[in-house]
Amino acid sequence: MEPVRGEIRTVAMLQIRPGNVAVSADGRVFSTIHPMDGDHDVQLIEVTGPHSYRAWPSTEVQTHNGNYQDATIDSPLGIALDGQGGLWITDTGNHLGKTRIWGFTIASGELIQRVTLPADVAPKGSFIQDLVVDRKRGFAYLADIANPSLLTVNLASGDTWRFQGHASLQPQADARLVINGEAIQFGGAPANVGANPITLSDDRSTVYFGAMNGLDWFSVPASLLREHASDGQVADAIVRIGPKPVSDGADTDAAGRHFFTNLNHNGIDILLPGGSLEPLARDERLSWPDSVRMGPQGWLYVAVNQLHKAPPFTGGKDQGKPPYSIYKVWVGDVEE
Repeated sequence: MEPVRGEIRTVAMLQIRPGNVAVSADGRVFSTIHPMDGDHDVQLIEVTGPHSYRAWPSTEVQTHNGNYQDATIDSPLGIALDGQGGLWITDTGNHLGKTRIWGFTIASGELIQRVTLPADVAPKGSFIQDLVVDRKRGFAYLADIANPSLLTVNLASGDTWRFQGHASLQPQADARLVINGEAIQFGGAPANVGANPITLSDDRSTVYFGAMNGLDWFSVPASLLREHASDGQVADAIVRIGPKPVSDGADTDAAGRHFFTNLNHNGIDILLPGGSLEPLARDERLSWPDSVRMGPQGWLYVAVNQLHKAPPFTGGKDQGKPPYSIYKVWVGDVEE
C-alpha cells in the first residue's frame, strides 16, 4: 500500500539512545549513540533489524569499558554523508577533551580520515555536535552550540576557523523549549542554546543553519566559509530563508525543501522553497526527535531519544523509558 504524507513507520526500537541518524543510498541505516546516555561499548552502529544493531564499522574503533583513547570514538553525535561514498561523524570529546571528525567508507568501513580540531579553535568546553561534509571540495562545516559558531575545516590540512558573534547564531528569547506543557531545564536553567542544526544544499554550494532555540533559518554561501572570508563578508552574505521551529536537527533535500525536528510539538516540520513552514508529522511517539536525514524512496529518517528525560535535563535520575526509536516518515511529493 502506498504510504500517505506524514505516515510514520518503525525502523528500529533500541534499548540505548540513538543520537543522530544517516541512511545510505542503498538503505543502510547508521546512528551514533547519544553521549548523554552514558557509557556503552558501542558509539556508532548500523541497524541490522527492528531490535538489533552491530558496532560499525568495527568493534576496534568503539570505546569499551569506558577506556577512552585516541584510537577509539569518544562521544559522537553529528553524522553525515559526504556525497562521495563516505560517512562522517563529529566526536565531541567529552572525556578526552578534544573535538575530532571521523570519516569512513560506507562500502568497506575503511577509515578515510580522522581530524583533530585545533585546541585554540575548538577548546575544551565546546560542544561541536552537528556537521555536513563536502568531500569533493575537501571541507566540513560544523556548528558549535556551546559557543555559537560555524566552524570550517579543511580536511586536507586540518586547518579550522570560526565564524561567530553574529545574531543568526544566537538563541532567541521567544524560542522557548516547552514539551508537553513543561518548560525544559538544562543544567538547572531554562534550556536556551544557539547554533545547532546545519545542512548543505544538494550542490553543496550553500550552508543552511539556525539556533536550536531559534525561529529563523539562514543561509550563507559555502565558498565564503571555505575561503576564510572576513567575518564582515560572511555576515553581509547571510540571508534569512524562512521560519523554523525550536529544533535539534534538520536536513535539506535535492528539491530545496528543509526538514526540521519540532521539539515543542513532538513532530517534524517542512519549510518549502517558497518560504512556507508546514507540519509534516505530529505524534506522541516523537518524544524529542533528535535528528532527521533524508533516505531513499521518499522516506525521512528520524532518531527519537527522549533526551529531555536524561540526567543533564532532569538534574537527577534518568526518566527515559526504553525503547528509544528510529522511525521513518513519508515525505513523498510535497507540493508548494
